[in-house]
Amino acid sequence: MNIIGDVEGKDVILVDDMVDTAGTLVKAAAALKKRGATSVMACCTHGVLSGKAYENLNSKDLDELVISNTIPLKQNHEKITVLSAADIMGEAIYRIHNNQSVNSIFL
Repeated sequence: MNIIGDVEGKDVILVDDMVDTAGTLVKAAAALKKRGATSVMACCTHGVLSGKAYENLNSKDLDELVISNTIPLKQNHEKITVLSAADIMGEAIYRIHNNQSVNSIFL
């Protein structure tokens, strides 16, 4: 793991599209903490969370993982916060059905 930039004394947010086993995520969090990050939080769209994911999330280096509910959790975990994707998905379906811009949802 290579860290570019100064993270000492800072709260860091890692952003990814999905988390599978959380192995790389935890290694990145450990590298950031080693370089002096105060806290490390991660967020991703899809929490696949397979294999040793729940075990890896027990790492002291990762403080929180925020995911959407696009994939149901297999089990709860104290470090996982789940946000609903229902509103944005519903809005996208409505706009597609009515031939409106979906892009404007994200502006």
